[in-house]
Amino acid sequence: MKSDSSVGGSGVSVDLATRLAEAVHPLSLGERVASFVAASLVVAEVEARRLRHDPWEVVTRAIQPLLWLTIFGQAVARARLFPGQGDYLSFLAPGILAQSVMFTSIFYGLAIIWERDAGILQKILVLPVPRASFVAGKGLGAGLRALIQGAVIILVAIAMGIPLEVAPLSLLTCAVAIVLGASVFATLSMLLATLLKTRERFMGIGQVLTMPLFFASNAIYPLDIMPSWLRILAHLNPLSYLVELLRQALVAGNTLGAPRDWLVLLAWLAVLQVIVSRRYDRVML
Repeated sequence: MKSDSSVGGSGVSVDLATRLAEAVHPLSLGERVASFVAASLVVAEVEARRLRHDPWEVVTRAIQPLLWLTIFGQAVARARLFPGQGDYLSFLAPGILAQSVMFTSIFYGLAIIWERDAGILQKILVLPVPRASFVAGKGLGAGLRALIQGAVIILVAIAMGIPLEVAPLSLLTCAVAIVLGASVFATLSMLLATLLKTRERFMGIGQVLTMPLFFASNAIYPLDIMPSWLRILAHLNPLSYLVELLRQALVAGNTLGAPRDWLVLLAWLAVLQVIVSRRYDRVML
């Protein structure tokens, strides 16, 4: 399997190192924040340019969630297994959208391993730029990929006649939630990359994690039908909060979403950012 970083890899990465070298770590707090934001946007832009080299990747990665929506969703909707949820396809669509965000982002750490093996990461890590800016930029890059893929899923759901809220504020809330959720799972993926030294181990652990995260959430069935132990796991699972934000925006028309859902995802992102930023140098070992 070819990693995302291998597409247009060396030229793009050299450009990344050159541009980040200009972001010298300033002394004042304001300049530190500006440097962090600027470096993060540079990394995110480079990730976007990699996507431009292989736009079909978005289409191919959207196939699996679309199969869940069109085949699994139609079958369960006809079986009426969850009659209390009303239109099951409306209930399911945000869950499949969240699944797509997670699946897109959870293997993002492969880029870190590839960059280390290619010697690119070592050149980037010596630059006088905060480690957190690399991590945040990678998360934003994952968010962009997830946004494009999410747009495909929403358009297909609308074409299927699934009633979704498509007001501008609802779509804006959905977009922000997608970027935030993608950043969480991409950062988790980068944490795995610092712990696992080979692509084979990373792929194995990544595949092991995706299904439990998906099924231990409220993506395809409501929390109130879960056994108590699974409900506890669902409340700890960041995917559940992303699903709830998307469901509120696209189904309930709540353009702001529940503050608790935002806070939990932000807390996950903050904790993971701190841990990965501290461990980032160790992927060189």
